[in-house]
Amino acid sequence: MLTLLTLEFRKLFGARSVRLALLVTLLLPLMWAFAPRLNQLVQVSLVSGWQLPAVSIGVTIGYLLPLFIAVTVGEMIGAEVSQGTLAPLLLRPVNRVKVIASKLIVSLSYPFILIFTTILGSLIAGIPMGFGSFSGGTGLGPGLFVGVGTLTSSAAFAEVLRGGLLAGVVLMPIAALSLLFGVMYLNTAAAALATFATLIVMRLLVVLPDTIQSILLTSHLNLYVQQGDIMQSLILLLIYTVGFGLLSIFAFDRRDV
Repeated sequence: MLTLLTLEFRKLFGARSVRLALLVTLLLPLMWAFAPRLNQLVQVSLVSGWQLPAVSIGVTIGYLLPLFIAVTVGEMIGAEVSQGTLAPLLLRPVNRVKVIASKLIVSLSYPFILIFTTILGSLIAGIPMGFGSFSGGTGLGPGLFVGVGTLTSSAAFAEVLRGGLLAGVVLMPIAALSLLFGVMYLNTAAAALATFATLIVMRLLVVLPDTIQSILLTSHLNLYVQQGDIMQSLILLLIYTVGFGLLSIFAFDRRDV
């Protein structure tokens, strides 16, 4: 299993789509240094480098990061099928479940990698603002950017870390869903389009009653900024992730590739 995981991570970082995504997520936050209307966007004056990760995550988590994830994870199956490398692998004495499980683990780790580079780029962009104590909030804690008083560097770091981890959790079901579509269609473009279409349809279901909206994946994409009791949203996102993941394993184990 460890060998398969190592192989899948090598494939992941060797993919051009991943290198592009990492470059964009790292460099995009640097635009904030040249964005004169940034304060209008967040509706408050930014005074600390600790506040930029919330801006970057907020701008990218709706569409850009899901797009990167959908394409890359779909490619984990589709690219191997088109290149003819998946079938020979399955002809070897290797368990099919272990093959897809390793892909699933790597897929679920990819959102955290993208969030890490997003936060890293944001912190680099925030160097001119400094990272000392400041009056306000990081945008990822109580009071969002307004805050609840003076925030120390250690407290700001804790809020950014918490927000980053929750943002990764938010994106995990999207990665698992893309892998499922990858197994179903054995094609990168079809898997990515199906993933994005599913998310768009869920967004359009805002006309449904609140009880139905509350169980939709897209209704919990802002979990990373929520305060108080987040357990219900967290459990729902994990249910989506586990469900899509198990369906991927089940489908791959019975799929003729």
